[in-house]
Amino acid sequence: MAIDPKKHEMPSQDPKVRAHNFNEVALGYTVQMAVDEAKRCLNCKNHPCVSKCPVNIDIPDFISLVKEQKFEEAYQSISKTSSLPAVCGRVCPQETQCESACTLGIKMEPVGIGRIERFVADYHNEHAKEKPNAPASNGHKVAIVGSGPSGLTCAGDLAKKGYKVTVFEALHTAGGVLVYGIPEFRLPKTIVAKEVEGLKELGVDVETNVIIGKTLTIDELLEQGYEAVFVGSGAGLPNFMNIPGESLKGVYSANEFLTRSNLMKAYEENPHTPIMKGGNVAVVGGGNVAMDAARTALRLGAEHVYIVYRRSMEELPARKEEVEHAIEEGIDFRLLHNPKEILGYNNPDDPRDPKNGFVTGMRCIKCELGEPDEKGRRRPVEIPGSEFEIDVDTVVIAIGTSPNPLIKNTTKGLEVNKHGGIIVNEDGLTSRDGVYAGGDAVTGAATVISAMGAGKVAAAAIDKAIMG
Repeated sequence: MAIDPKKHEMPSQDPKVRAHNFNEVALGYTVQMAVDEAKRCLNCKNHPCVSKCPVNIDIPDFISLVKEQKFEEAYQSISKTSSLPAVCGRVCPQETQCESACTLGIKMEPVGIGRIERFVADYHNEHAKEKPNAPASNGHKVAIVGSGPSGLTCAGDLAKKGYKVTVFEALHTAGGVLVYGIPEFRLPKTIVAKEVEGLKELGVDVETNVIIGKTLTIDELLEQGYEAVFVGSGAGLPNFMNIPGESLKGVYSANEFLTRSNLMKAYEENPHTPIMKGGNVAVVGGGNVAMDAARTALRLGAEHVYIVYRRSMEELPARKEEVEHAIEEGIDFRLLHNPKEILGYNNPDDPRDPKNGFVTGMRCIKCELGEPDEKGRRRPVEIPGSEFEIDVDTVVIAIGTSPNPLIKNTTKGLEVNKHGGIIVNEDGLTSRDGVYAGGDAVTGAATVISAMGAGKVAAAAIDKAIMG
């Protein structure tokens, strides 16, 4: 049978419709689509896709099971190494990881591994009736700080080995960046809740509204009998441009903007949290978070949304799929532009004027690309005399985040690098005995799957340290 040279397209909402709702954009494969896409797999000898997966899912095994329409068995195969298959199938950048190594991809489009994984996880969530049995206790307990992808992965791996695991989450809902950072239209919160519930069924305890460093410290957790602590607290400290006007009303960090919308449901008719809706919105940045913020602003009712980025389309760090979706929905990309000042209304004659202190525009300068920087990306060079203004009412800064210094400042002997990331060895062990870390708390903002990989590494090291 001839192999289709292209992946089966992912069904999705019409761009003109989805731009005005928060329902999931991608609708998922049908059974026939999943089976047909699985049949494109060559089941090649060396399985290069597995080595490119940060959590080492046995990709050929689960795809072979999908070919045979053994969907529950395929889910169990994935679950041997991944605690969050429904999440990974949606937000993992497969195009730069497992699919980039697909042998079929040498001459054709690679197998749609992520799309098949999503199908398998959704099929399980829809049809599975039996709950997993919690493993027998091994008598040891471990604390996890943060319920994001690295923390949940570490918790899941340890729970499967019989550890009593408690996850401490600062916010009122478990999931970390999966619930506060990624919009509903990319990752429905019911999916995250289902994955968390699966971990609870394995015996994992989740305590919300606990800020480690305030409510409890890591030292106190160790004193309470936890034999190890894994820090997966993420990178929630936003970076700013340090230009005039960033303190004006209507300027948000992407973290705040997305948290208000995603976690606190600011898109509802009578929300409990305020957020700027309507008008013109400029989002500064070119990563996945910038795409999420821009597309969220559009769904909140913005009349016009700009992506302002100082490099060209080729240098955009966001996933190709997210950029394509943003363009389809009408986001206006202002590339090779660098913000210099956020402009605001100020009426000194009437301090009670309700417009006082609000954003009215943004002054930018045009750029051209020069020589490559230390990361190999061509450096933007400002063009003298090319400044201009954009008429906007809201500005969202999405230029990256750093780890929150709270844990470092409240934990004795915990070493961090110049960017605030916790320093760890190859096993995730920090400078403190018994304290491990991984994910964005170590690397700064990165991908969900890389954070999961760090959680797996630390879980294995914790088990080895405790059980020998």
